[in-house]
This record gives sequence, C-alpha cells and structure tokens, in this order.
Amino acid sequence: MPTLHVNGHPHALPAGGATLLHLLRNDLGLNSPKYGCGLGECGACTVLVDGMAARACVIPAQGVAGRDITTLEGLRTAAALHPVQQAFLDTQAAQCGYCLNGMVMMAVSLLQQNPQPTEAEIRAQLSHNLCRCGTHVEILRAVQRAAVLLAESA
Repeated sequence: MPTLHVNGHPHALPAGGATLLHLLRNDLGLNSPKYGCGLGECGACTVLVDGMAARACVIPAQGVAGRDITTLEGLRTAAALHPVQQAFLDTQAAQCGYCLNGMVMMAVSLLQQNPQPTEAEIRAQLSHNLCRCGTHVEILRAVQRAAVLLAESA
C-alpha cells in the first residue's frame, strides 16, 4: 500500500479518490488546512509538498504518495514555534484566523526560497491568498518579521 509522509510520520494511503485536504482533515485529524473554495483559489488549504506550497483541496491524495507533506501542525518543534508562526503572533497578524494557515504556509515556502524578500516579493507570493478580514498590512509585517527571526536563528 502506498504511503504518505505527513509532518515526519508515514501514513498508509487509503484507496479512493479523496483529495489531500480530505485525507489530512478527515482521516488524519489535522485541522490547520481549511476548506475554503475547493478550487485552489483562496489558499486556506495550503500545505507544503516537498517544501513547496501547494493547494491541498485540488490535489488527489494518491498523487502525492511517497512525498513529504507539512501542515501548520508540523512546523513547530517540541521546544518552540516555527519563526514564521512566532512572527504572526508577534505582529498580531490575524483576526478570524481562517486564512492564517495559508498565509503562514505561503510565507514559510517563500522564506525557504528567498530568506530576504522585498515587500513586492512578499506581496506577489501572498497575492493569491485571500483574507476577508483585511489584515493584509499586519500579514505583510509578519512575513518581514519572520525573515528577521529566521536570520537571527541561522
């Protein structure tokens, strides 16, 4: 039976045509990726697949067999939050929190590829993640703060 590696742990992939989002939420009980639009447009379901941001609502679970999936739950260690998570707390970059998973995961992906992004690069990376509460300015500050935290921890 094919396996999926989620947050460092192997899981057997059940047969069927479930999406990755369905598998993560319903079978594995991971609630950070959210169902938003179901079309891969809003970003609420964002996870990392082999370190790259991906929309879990449109990815067949069978299509990521053998790959490493990281959810928001898998970012933190036993000792501390991931620097991006900490930056979002430090800057109070959430209101309702529904978009938070996607914003954090997109920021992690960006900072892994580009540790010192410009404001324009951050805006471009997050431009397809929707926040209906209007916390875009705080989210921008959070990503900038995360870049500083990551640089300090390196």
